[in-house]
Amino acid sequence: MITVQPRDPGLAGAVRAGAAGLYSLEAACELVIGSGWLHRDDFDSFVSTVTSITDGGTELAHIDWQAVISSRDAGLLPCGSGENRILRLAASIAAGIPVDLNDALCGLDQASISLIVRAVRHANGQRPADFAGS
Repeated sequence: MITVQPRDPGLAGAVRAGAAGLYSLEAACELVIGSGWLHRDDFDSFVSTVTSITDGGTELAHIDWQAVISSRDAGLLPCGSGENRILRLAASIAAGIPVDLNDALCGLDQASISLIVRAVRHANGQRPADFAGS
């Protein structure tokens, strides 16, 4: 039996452990982690955590992508335009929620574009060399 251990403690580790083995989820989770969404108190309500039943110790987390986007659309999750674009791209990669690529990709800074390119490659099965699950 293989046990998935988060590569770092806390919520980011639990999100990574919960997505482990599913390229699209891994990629989307890395995108929200890399862009700082997990550090926001108002984002926590969209993340549920459980303890793995296989080992009884690994924390696993799941992001409710539909609820995140619904909250954004209702104006209940305020953010800047770049943060909004990254969040929508992550939700699309993870859960197939439609996103307008023309709107989502225009006007992003270089750091955000780098995160997105990395996520797209990861979702396609090309995990980054420094990814813990590689």
